[in-house]
Amino acid sequence: MKKRLCLLIILSIICNCKENQKLDGSNSEEKLNENTIKPKEKKEFAIVIHGGAGTIFKKNITSEMEEEYHKKLEEAISIGYNILKDGGTSLDAVEKTITVLEDSPLFNAGKGAVFTHEGINEHDASIMNGKTLNAGASAGTTTVKNPISLARAIMENSPHVMLSGNGAEVFAKEHGLTIVDPSYFYTEKRFKSLQRILDKEKAELGHDTKVSLYDEAIKDSKYGTVGCVALDKHGNLAAGTSTGGMTNKRWGRIGDSPIIGAGTYANNNTCAVSSTGWGEFFIRGMVAYDVSALMEYKGLSLAEASKDVIQNKLTRLGGTGGIIALDKNGNISMEFNTVGMYRASMNDKGELYIGIYGD
Repeated sequence: MKKRLCLLIILSIICNCKENQKLDGSNSEEKLNENTIKPKEKKEFAIVIHGGAGTIFKKNITSEMEEEYHKKLEEAISIGYNILKDGGTSLDAVEKTITVLEDSPLFNAGKGAVFTHEGINEHDASIMNGKTLNAGASAGTTTVKNPISLARAIMENSPHVMLSGNGAEVFAKEHGLTIVDPSYFYTEKRFKSLQRILDKEKAELGHDTKVSLYDEAIKDSKYGTVGCVALDKHGNLAAGTSTGGMTNKRWGRIGDSPIIGAGTYANNNTCAVSSTGWGEFFIRGMVAYDVSALMEYKGLSLAEASKDVIQNKLTRLGGTGGIIALDKNGNISMEFNTVGMYRASMNDKGELYIGIYGD
């Protein structure tokens, strides 16, 4: 009798343990499912553009001017979007989109470029292929209508990455790019901006021209640089940037826009980036590449890397400006530490976003 009782007790304990294990396993599986984060949906393609960052206060922009910027940003990004939608390459989308912005007097690139101290317009541009890491750039040109096209021609038709000045213009002519008289780039608004700064120099700074380079008005007048990043249906990233530089710049000054890793960077393994801001700081911080490096080596997301570089690293250096970026999955970042940044984005669903202020 005692043996039977002991046997029943043992069987009861074994059954209870199995039931508890089953319940525990079920709960564990349920908890795992609850805590498992589904990966974000990979976008088939996407495109982002910027038209510069800076002291852009809503109170200083009329409704008419705001509408003009909106229309031009939408026109430009729609060109690139349609290329991507039809299966075109990210390089084509970047080049053609930036061309639209270069042809507009609204932005500090191409037609709307600012004036140097000598009263001329000098252009810088760069482009990069995220698939091959090939890149092209031009600096200090004065007669090439669309510097972004020159940058691409250098990338695809020369053994070099960057050409400058007269040599770059000779190369442009040899490759059939559109050449214009320097007067094509004249705009009254940009010329008056130069005159105001020159008058201020005479009144306040005398002959100390070095100080003028760090004048707030000159610093902020650089903004207006244009850029584009794109992801195509083939999974390839590309980035491009184009600028007229800094108002009243001297001595052949070159900013970050044509420098690969500072103003432009693209790598299929991580992201594509285009910068806009006070170029000297973007060069010192290698801003565009730094975003990619943080993703590759530290495993940060695009949003995390962009925020760290712009809001922490760049800000600590004393630099101002922003970036647009796109990762290999089509995630978008538009990070800036200024009051505003002209920007727009479109995804594979055709959803359009346009922003100017820090909203």
